[in-house]
Amino acid sequence: MSTDAPVSTLIPAGTWSLDPTHSEVGFAVKHMGIATVRGRFTAFDGTLTSGASGAVIEGTIQAASIETGVEDRDAHLRSDDFLRAESHPVIAYRATNLRQTGDDEFEAEGELIMAGMTHTVRLSGEVMGTETDPYGNDRVGLELRGALSRKEFGMTFNQMLGGGNALVGDKVKIVIDASLIKQA
Repeated sequence: MSTDAPVSTLIPAGTWSLDPTHSEVGFAVKHMGIATVRGRFTAFDGTLTSGASGAVIEGTIQAASIETGVEDRDAHLRSDDFLRAESHPVIAYRATNLRQTGDDEFEAEGELIMAGMTHTVRLSGEVMGTETDPYGNDRVGLELRGALSRKEFGMTFNQMLGGGNALVGDKVKIVIDASLIKQA
């Protein structure tokens, strides 16, 4: 069901700040075409502003905070073959085109700046609900999913294997679980 209604009908009006202790920014990439490597970023921030005129999602990630559980791989991902974390330390996303696509679902289309390049990335979102925490803070939970081509961001490092598979897949799945707190 596509309602094309503004997302402000799903998320109460206000400015909502990401709670990093109850949120996760992750990704998944095919390895050798037969397995999936998952990772996450440990340093990130974001806001969602919702109101009568629409909604805006803004977020930043510290590229060097990438973790996959293997330090040598993480160091390679920080290098100029991939994220270029030293010369481009911040990954940024800003979506102003948000629209409701279902009862609790929405789509966000915005500009992702990563490794010195900018491309449009679409995320599918779901509002998981709202609640007041034990400290009196209003919260909203969101799940965001999407995908991007790492080659579009200049990440072309690869090796072709004997069976015809690439060492590293081009498609990077994005997985964000966010808990946001309404600001006064």
